[in-house]
Amino acid sequence: MNAEPAAQRRLLDLAGADAELDRTAHRRRMLPELTEIADIESQLQARRDAVVAADTAISDIDRDSQRLEIEIEAVRAREDRDRNLLRQGVGVRQVSDLEHELDTLKRRQTVLEDELLELMERRETADADAAKAREALASAESQLADTSARRDAAFAELDEITQRRGADRARLAAGLPSDLLALYDRIRAQKGTGAALLRARRCESCRLELDRSALVKLRDAAPDEVLRCEECGVVLVRTLESGL
Repeated sequence: MNAEPAAQRRLLDLAGADAELDRTAHRRRMLPELTEIADIESQLQARRDAVVAADTAISDIDRDSQRLEIEIEAVRAREDRDRNLLRQGVGVRQVSDLEHELDTLKRRQTVLEDELLELMERRETADADAAKAREALASAESQLADTSARRDAAFAELDEITQRRGADRARLAAGLPSDLLALYDRIRAQKGTGAALLRARRCESCRLELDRSALVKLRDAAPDEVLRCEECGVVLVRTLESGL
């Protein structure tokens, strides 16, 4: 394939634009904020679960407390009934039975009130745990918002570079012969780089110095002949820097 030396040199500008586009895409994929966001989102789920668990514990305690309060009220009502019966005057045997029942009810009330007191203490601890869980969740949500904002700012910067260099690439590509551009694009798809400068007898793509026979071939080739590196296969662009 033949192409004007000027067209071949423009391949270097195209390769430069493509290299920056590749670096920009790599930076976008490897932004540290992406890893941070993934870590925070993992923490968020755990902290949401902790809030749910704390709320569930409080709900269970409240349910048990309500049950105990109802039972205590029932015991007190039974005590009031028995005392009223005693005041109204009953037989000796009934008095003994009522007094025995009152003793039993008082012990039962004491047990229930102790259980209720324990639940109240547990409720205080559960409230503290819930507050800590919500604080941790709010902190993670704040971190996520801050990190997402930094990610979005970085994305906006990278998108601007991509748009600008993409326009440069389109302009450069439009000024190249179609067959030369097709060759460049095919090599780039396979190798990652389509063209490189031959500088001081060294390919700027693979960084290897060419042997004597390759250099003779390059020196003897016509200026418009499109040549490729024998090592890495990219189009080698010859200039006064090539050392031929």
